Amino acid sequence: MAVPTLSSSEQQAKAPGLFSLPVIVAALGYFVDIYDLLLFGIVRVPSLKDLGLSPDQISTVGTAIMNWQMGGLLIGGVLWGVLGDKRGRLSVLFGSIITYSIANIACGFVSHVTFMDPTTYYALMRFVAGIGLAGELGAGITLVSEVLPKEKRAIGTSLVAGVGLFGAVVAYFTVKLFDWQTAFFVGGGLGFGLLLLRVGVVESGMFKNVTEQSGVTRGDFFSFFTNADRFSRYLKCIGIGLPTWFVIGILATFSNEFGKALGISEEIQPGLAIMWCYVGLAIGDLSSGFISHRLESRKKGVALLMGIALVFSLIYLFVGISSATMLYGLCLAMGFGIGYWAMFVTIGAEQFGTNLRATAATTVPNMVRGLVIPMTLSYQALKPLINTINAGAVVGLAAFIIGFYAILTIPETHGKDLDYLEE
Repeated sequence: MAVPTLSSSEQQAKAPGLFSLPVIVAALGYFVDIYDLLLFGIVRVPSLKDLGLSPDQISTVGTAIMNWQMGGLLIGGVLWGVLGDKRGRLSVLFGSIITYSIANIACGFVSHVTFMDPTTYYALMRFVAGIGLAGELGAGITLVSEVLPKEKRAIGTSLVAGVGLFGAVVAYFTVKLFDWQTAFFVGGGLGFGLLLLRVGVVESGMFKNVTEQSGVTRGDFFSFFTNADRFSRYLKCIGIGLPTWFVIGILATFSNEFGKALGISEEIQPGLAIMWCYVGLAIGDLSSGFISHRLESRKKGVALLMGIALVFSLIYLFVGISSATMLYGLCLAMGFGIGYWAMFVTIGAEQFGTNLRATAATTVPNMVRGLVIPMTLSYQALKPLINTINAGAVVGLAAFIIGFYAILTIPETHGKDLDYLEE
């Protein structure tokens, strides 16, 4: 049940605007987060080539390393989410960025590692990076959702994600202009630079109010599983996000394999496919807040974009595209369709009370990222049995069925007052 806390009318009167420091810093933080999160997908092929791996090994070992990163995100999501509700949103923003910045710098030295197998070291460092990267988005969206008036929440969180997602574009061009090792060093340096900006950001007033109340349990991850209604909402939040990482983690990341299966003669660069996907995602995220605001519904806005993603995924797999240009163009279009990522995380934050909000907003997107592991393993297992195209289609079918069911049945949260607690 929802239990009201102190009145938020005074907080609303003093609430910051869309271009206030919390929103700007959250956007820049997510920019660095996406840069570092997608960097391995962009440098997967060249970095593993430099380590002497064959094309088959690049696919299998690259999948394993990516899964280690996603496993780190899964564990980190729970860790930072609980800390966000127990210690505050800002503590997570500081701690997570230090963790992933150090790990990314360490990844830049992988080709010089002699004390252990370089690919094992690579996987370990991506696991640590994943733990760190898990905290950024959820804590930032939670903070922005709580400091902005409810009328501006959708647009504010869309601005955060829209700006942040261009980190993938910068990551791609950093690799092109320099090399993959330098790109890791740049990512670590950007992270440490963010720490200076974070100094002036203040904690959420809603969170401060909760800390002043005795007897309130904060950050109890297991409470998602002790109440049927809360458990249902939590699972549906996760389900909404599955199509996003099907497009990114399967169709874009393994675009070189799909290109071969489609008979495209030009060599497909997964890094370029990921970049175009994130350009579309950034445009979609910037649009999703305005679409949701216009429709006065989170559910309608997300369902519309998810439908667009489904249509272009089917075209990608089955229409018979014949050139690299068409494939990259479809990555852009699919990216726009999954541009409800910020809205999806916002829905996760809005579904739960202040004492569980950071835990939900941080664990939900990282549960989705963690589910990339069974998606990629299923894709790899199905390829020899039913070919690359059909393997991707089967995984995608499951992701979209779950996604549509979740968004159509979850409670609407547009305009919802967030100043309440979960019992």
